[in-house]
Amino acid sequence: MADASTPYRIKGDTGEWEVVIGLEVHAQVTSQAKLFSGAATEFGAEPNTQVSLVDAAMPGMLPVPNCECIRQAVRTGMAIDAQINRWSRFDRKNYFYADLPQGYQISQLYHPLVGEGSVEIEDGETVKTIGVERIHVEQDAGKLMHDQHPTRSYVDLNRSGVALMEIVSRPDMRSPSEAGAYLRKLRAILRYVGSCDGNMEEGSMRADVNVSVRRPGAEFGTRTETKNVNSVRFVMAAIEHEAKRQVELIEGGGTVVQETRLFNPDSGTTRSMRSKEDAHDYRYFPDPDLLPLELDDAFLEACRASLPELPDAKRQRYVGLGITPYNAEVLTAEVESARWFDALLAAGAAPVAAANWVTSELFGALNRLGKSIGDSPVLPGQAAELLALVADGTLSGSLAKQVFEAMLETGDAPGKIVEERGLKQTSDTGAIEAVIAEVLAKNPGQLEQYRGGKVTLFGFFVGQTMKAMGGKANPQVVNDLLKKALN
Repeated sequence: MADASTPYRIKGDTGEWEVVIGLEVHAQVTSQAKLFSGAATEFGAEPNTQVSLVDAAMPGMLPVPNCECIRQAVRTGMAIDAQINRWSRFDRKNYFYADLPQGYQISQLYHPLVGEGSVEIEDGETVKTIGVERIHVEQDAGKLMHDQHPTRSYVDLNRSGVALMEIVSRPDMRSPSEAGAYLRKLRAILRYVGSCDGNMEEGSMRADVNVSVRRPGAEFGTRTETKNVNSVRFVMAAIEHEAKRQVELIEGGGTVVQETRLFNPDSGTTRSMRSKEDAHDYRYFPDPDLLPLELDDAFLEACRASLPELPDAKRQRYVGLGITPYNAEVLTAEVESARWFDALLAAGAAPVAAANWVTSELFGALNRLGKSIGDSPVLPGQAAELLALVADGTLSGSLAKQVFEAMLETGDAPGKIVEERGLKQTSDTGAIEAVIAEVLAKNPGQLEQYRGGKVTLFGFFVGQTMKAMGGKANPQVVNDLLKKALN
């Protein structure tokens, strides 16, 4: 992973090359209806079952903006401290394709809803700010299905008209890892805000990857655009392949052509799709069926008031509670984890102990079970009760593990499991002293070695005592009484 002292470079036959990266992220807006119609947006429906007359471009049908889609885009812009344009306008982007029944896409070119903003990323030890040029709102196209018939392609218009935010970065990234960090951070922000579910596998978030190469510090080279890459890992792989391809092409005497390419995740390579169009090729002009959007103060204030605590602020708050920066980063990486942990704190759990337990015990168990935190068999209130039983001495660490396993299996509260299974920790000094005396009597050889100077055997006696008491003895009491007995 590159840092400030070792920048990422492509090593060619004629020297080093620097890669310049910009991302255009298409994020499906979280809404129940499409951008200009009342058709549903639910993923996985049968083909062509969520298509209104507007989406199918029937004659005489007029688009009506969905206020919720506009609201979500504005909230997203506010989350990255972007300029919110009180006046914006929709344009028609004209082109022909079988999955675009109108023959044009309603988008925003000249006057987008959201202007410049930024996203701060961490790449290794380096903190860097990536500029965002704009966020504009547009409708998605349909989908061509090429695997349903041996000689024909079918058209599914369920996605036609679905609202998208196109989030266009500046060409500020200089390595695959920086691009990966940016995409992960942007996805986290969208999911915290609730404006996009960030599900890249289902296509609700995908990236067009712009890559060019140059000699370090020189003028920008000619860029290519790799379309519709649908995972962070694939974005990083596409950048690495495309940068190396361009370097080899230039050093071999060729010229990089501005074009649109596709990424093959099986081979990790890109291939040419079509020459890259400029804006004039699409014959953009203002959409005559839609009035400009004008946002008032009340609308903007309501959008800002609805924003949640965002990842960076939440991480800083956790660190302020004494949680390690690493644990804070892990806990805030996904919005569901952060919400679960906040509920645990609200139930009264001590922050540091809770963070350690969640990042080790809970996440480990969920990973083993193949479950997400949203499907956790243990609820935050139950976890707080378990941690309280450890804190007040009712359970030792080993007993707490046993109780936790029982909670995962049964879903029962820890107090009920402790009572039913007799798992309370004992601090009865008389009972513990009796067991210690028995352990020493059974191990005279080890006792002689210990008193002869082999103090490492102390752990042996602790283990034997805990074993004899079924793990229910208070470890601190055992340690204190053993020191007294041995010395």
